[in-house]
Parts: sequence; structure tokens; C-alpha cells
Amino acid sequence: MKKIFLIALCFLSALYTQAQTKTIQFKKATITIDGQLDEPIWKELPEYSGFYNYMPIDEGLAENQTSVQLFHNGEYLYVSLIYNDTTPKTQVSSLKRDVPIGLSDGFAMVLDTQNQQQNAYYFSVNSYSTQIDGIVERINEGYDFSTSWNTIWKAKAFMNGNQKQYEIAIPLKALNFDTNNAVFGVQFYVRDIKKNSWTILKNVKRNYRLFDLRFTEKMTVEALPNTSTSRFTTTPSVTANYQNDVVEDDTETTFKPSLDLQYNVTSSLRLDATINPDFSQIDIDQQVTNLTRFSVFFPERRNFFLENSDLFSNLGVDGVNPFYSRRIGANSDIQFGLKLSGNVSPKTRIGILNVQTDKENEIASENFGAFVVEQQLSKNFTTTGFFINRQQTDKFKFTNDYNRVTGVNLNYKSDNNKWLGLANFGKSFNDGISKDNSFYNAGIWFNKRGLEWNAAIKNVGKNYITDVGFTPRLYNYDAINDVLVREGYTQTTIGLEYQKFYEKSKIVNSVRYLNYSNDTYLDEHGKLNQSSHFLNSAIFFKNLSALYYVFRYEYVDLRYGFDPLGNGNSLIPDEYRFGILKIGYNSANNQKFRYRFNIQKGNYYSGKRVAAGTYLNYQLLPFANVELRYDINKIDLNLLGKETFHLARFTGQVFFSNRLNWTTYVQYNTQRDNFNINSRLQWEYKPLSYVYLVVSDNYNKDITRTNWGVAFKMNYRFDF
Repeated sequence: MKKIFLIALCFLSALYTQAQTKTIQFKKATITIDGQLDEPIWKELPEYSGFYNYMPIDEGLAENQTSVQLFHNGEYLYVSLIYNDTTPKTQVSSLKRDVPIGLSDGFAMVLDTQNQQQNAYYFSVNSYSTQIDGIVERINEGYDFSTSWNTIWKAKAFMNGNQKQYEIAIPLKALNFDTNNAVFGVQFYVRDIKKNSWTILKNVKRNYRLFDLRFTEKMTVEALPNTSTSRFTTTPSVTANYQNDVVEDDTETTFKPSLDLQYNVTSSLRLDATINPDFSQIDIDQQVTNLTRFSVFFPERRNFFLENSDLFSNLGVDGVNPFYSRRIGANSDIQFGLKLSGNVSPKTRIGILNVQTDKENEIASENFGAFVVEQQLSKNFTTTGFFINRQQTDKFKFTNDYNRVTGVNLNYKSDNNKWLGLANFGKSFNDGISKDNSFYNAGIWFNKRGLEWNAAIKNVGKNYITDVGFTPRLYNYDAINDVLVREGYTQTTIGLEYQKFYEKSKIVNSVRYLNYSNDTYLDEHGKLNQSSHFLNSAIFFKNLSALYYVFRYEYVDLRYGFDPLGNGNSLIPDEYRFGILKIGYNSANNQKFRYRFNIQKGNYYSGKRVAAGTYLNYQLLPFANVELRYDINKIDLNLLGKETFHLARFTGQVFFSNRLNWTTYVQYNTQRDNFNINSRLQWEYKPLSYVYLVVSDNYNKDITRTNWGVAFKMNYRFDF
């Protein structure tokens, strides 16, 4: 009797385990991507449902449920998704590719094809069949994603009464996977902007970021192919560019051919190459008013640098990063670039980058190299080692003008997903410099629903020089003597946030009672140089509109002259204490007309500062989208003078179809003495094959033209 009982128990346990294992089945079938889901294969596959609430509440199962099915045929990964809405109406904010679905009805999926919780692919479709793809990347305290990575895939949405149906096909050749590790981490997200809700397949609380790769459904993939059917992609392009410098009365017309290549060495290791690249089509940076003494960070937008970019861009911490790819090609054109990146084993990723820039007038040609190895030591620990080199070149020879940086990082994540840890050590090498050239950092983060805190300490030696990196605080400009002074420092950081959620309230969604952080900076001798305090609270209403305040207080022991007004009258070295209070309101995101505004008043060094800002967005769905941002900063430094900085940005988008759109940016920045118009017509005449027409016109703040230009670019993608 006991033996029969044990056999029955084992049998039931096996059935339970099988029921809990989610599988992406292999089926010899093909389907037509039309969103109608009428192929017989969809009736044979298991459905995965039971979606959970994530926003605006994160408790329990979603009221409007979703079902998902997946399979692959060795060439494509096919996915179907049905969202059971309560209305046939739908709402989107854009028909432009790669505009995230945060303001639209749609769904997104994340594929961690290595199941390492380091990076993943992001695919999304809105209810008008507009495609969005990108990369989810690990950053030190969590995850973030970029939509600048692209591949060719198919998607279609179909409105079937109250049901929103989606059907997609992703080529397996586009994915970086390992046949020896046939488990994908998968997460599905459904966005219903009408309800302002997010629902998800794998339960995640909202104190974690939306695309946190630690919370994915593990799915075993049957019969993954050893090689892809297409291993080689090439994209030739040609750019014609006319530039007119009005101030110098000079014109220039250039004709530039380019070539991008991509070769899948294995299914998990990819080689990218670019020859004579042109980046005239990328979006322009959003300008800012900078009232600090240091440089501002702008993100990378060039596609060549983006895939597996977390390998290269995540080598340091905020404010101290040894690799900042925007340094490459900033002063002269890129001749060619090579990048080998991906997994060489289930737990080992490598990144090898080499880029050569051209000689341009007095700027010498340079070679930029990076070598990164990431090793998963255990379930909890991952380590990364790196070597970065900038070398001045003379034709095919290296000169003695170089900068090299090497280091090692250690990341920790706990089994309960509440703790994260990070330790960094780096060292730079320059000709004739051997002291004070190190960097170290140690940080810890704790996160549970309603309570978060963090603490960190880092030290940067004055000779930790990273020519290809971003270390703005290392460089102090003395406006009185017109010199740049390099000074090392130690920084300590603490943060605490307490938030309470009110699921049963009819008015309030949550209250952030406390959000406090402090950054304290000590000079090389341990003397206090600056202490920055940040204090914030906010009320989030049921529709997720928010009323908030922010109070900032600064202590600054100013060592060098600082000219924030740009009028030649500098603040003298002294101790300054000043603060400013900001009060603002953000409207709900699910309205056709959205707005935000804030007002600020306080002190600024030895004077006073009054500021205000507003954001307006109107969606003429689905044909157009217009938005306006405006910030004003009025600063009075008494005898040193007064100045009012205006910063305005208008964005207008017209959508003729999912493939054809026209975008215009107008930016006015009195701090940079610039008024800029950038207008771009973009036609995707074939998947990932584009025609661009870009017009750029620049004026000074007095609206006097300084230069203008027109660029025409066309590329065509071949898959072999």
C-alpha cells in the first residue's frame, strides 16, 4: 500500500511539474501575419493567461484578461496575443516606428534569450500595428531600455470587437541565443491607455522597474536551430549634404557613401562593421539649461554602438564612466568601426570594439578600442573586466599620445530581489602620469514595496583620466583665470524613499511621503567641498495625475571662478549656501491633451532665482502629435548682473502611415545663443530600408541666420 501511495505521489508531482513548465513548442507551420489568428495551429497550442495588475494598482489578477500563445518553426518565433477589452474603441499617440507604447493601446514583450538577467530584446506593437523594438539593459541599480536598436520583423493588430488581437513573427536569426541554454526569460505587458493601466504575465510589484529582467517567465524552447538561415546582412547607403555657412559666406556640398555589415558568427555572437558611416538622420539632442559647473550627459543614438551596448556603457557609475561612446567621432569623421559582441558560452559575454577616426584639419586621426569580458560567477554574482584604449595614429602607426583605462566590476543581486550591490575599481594610464590615477566605488540598494534606500561611496583620483569616458566633475573650469583644473574627489551618497499605496481610496492612488537624497563631496585632502540635499513628496491621484514639491539645498565651497550668467562677471571663490523650492502638477497621461507645469523660487549662490516650466501635448489621433516645452530661469546676482534664460522646444509630428512620417523640431535656447529648426521626412519604403530628407536651419538668439543645410540619405538592407 505504501509503495502504491509513493508511486501515485510521484506521478502527481510529475504532472504538476509538467503543468508548471512553460514551453515554446517547435511546430512545422507557417502563418500569415494579419492579426486574425485563423490558422489551425493557434487552436493546438497552450494558452498562457492569468495576467496580473501592475499599474495603477499592483494587487491581484487583471480585470481585463489576456491570453498569449507562442511557437517557432526553426526560422521564426510566432506570438499571438488577445486582450479582452471592454470597448471596441482604441487610442494611440503615434504611428512613428520606435515611439514607446506608454501613451497607446498595445502590448510589449521582453525576450531574455540568454536567461542571464543582463540584457534582453524588446518588441512592441500598438493597436495601429506600429512597431517598436529595442534593447533592455542592466544599469547599476536596475534596468532601462533603448529603442535605437532595430531588426526586421512582422506585426499586425486586428480589432475584433472588444478583443484586441495581435500577431507577430520574429526571425530567430535576429536573436542572440545559445542552443546549449534553451531557456528564454519572457515577460508580456499589455497597455490600455484608456484605463491608464499596465497588466503583466509574471507578477511584479510597481516598486520594481517595468522591464526588470529578474521577473520573467522561464520558457523552455524546443529544438532551437544550431545555425540561422541567414547569417549575413549588408546595408549600403548614400548621403548628399549641402551646407551653407552664412557667417563665413561659405558653402559645401558633399557626397558620402557608407556601408554597414552584420555577420552572425554563431547564434549568440555577432560581428558588426561600419565603413565611412553617416549619422545625419538621427534625432537631435533635446537642449537643456545648464546651471551647474559641469558638463551634461546626452545619450548615444547611433545604431552601431547600441546592440550589446550595456557591455560597454555600464562599466562605471553615474558621473564616472570610463566609456562614453559619444566621444568617438565627436571631433572628426569615423572611417570604419568593428564590433564583436555576444555570448561565447552560457555564462560568458564578450565585447570587442575598434573604431578609427579620420584626420581633420588640426585634429589628428585616432584609434579607439575596447575589450570587455562579463562572467556570471553564480546566481548572485557577476563580474566584468575591461580595457579601453585611445591612441593617436599617423597613418598606420601609433604615436605616444594615448590614454588607457582598465578595471573590474562586481555586481550582486539577492535571491529575494530586494538587495543589489556594486563594487568598481579602475585605473588609467597616460604617458608621464603614474600617481592618483585610480577610481573605486561601492554601493548598495534595498528595495521593497513602499520602502527603498541606498548608500554609496566613490573616490576619483585627479589623474583618473578617461578620454573616451564621462567624468565631468573631475574638471573644474576657472572662469577668472580661464584655465581648466583637474581635481580628484570623494563622494558619498545616501537615499531614502517611503511611499504608501491606497488601493481602496476613490481619490488617491498613492502618496510618496518622503524622497530624500544627499550627495556630499570631499576634496583630495578630505575637506568638505559641496553637499547637495534633495527633498520631495508627491500625491498621485487615481488617474495617476500628481501634485508634488521639490526642495533643493546646496552648500558649495567654490574654489574657482564661476560665470553662470555668461557675461564675464564671475562669482569669486567663497562659501555659498542656497536653496530653491519647486511646486508642480502633472496631468493624467491618458488624455488627448496632456500638460505639466511648475514654479520655482529661491536663492542661487549670492543672488536670487525664479523659474517656471510647462509642457503641453495635444494628440490629433492618429494623424498628428504636437508638443511644446518651455522653461524660464530668471537669475539676479546683484552687482554681477542679472539674466533671463529661455528654453523652448516645439515638436510636430505628422503621420501619413506607419511607414511615412514628417517630424519637425524647433528649439530656442538663449543660454547657448541658438535658435534651431530641424525638419525630417522619413519613409521606410522596405523594412529597415529608409529614405530621409533632413533640413536644418540655425539662428542666434536674435533670430539672425548663422547656417543652414539640406541632407538626403537613402539606404537599402540586404539579407543573404
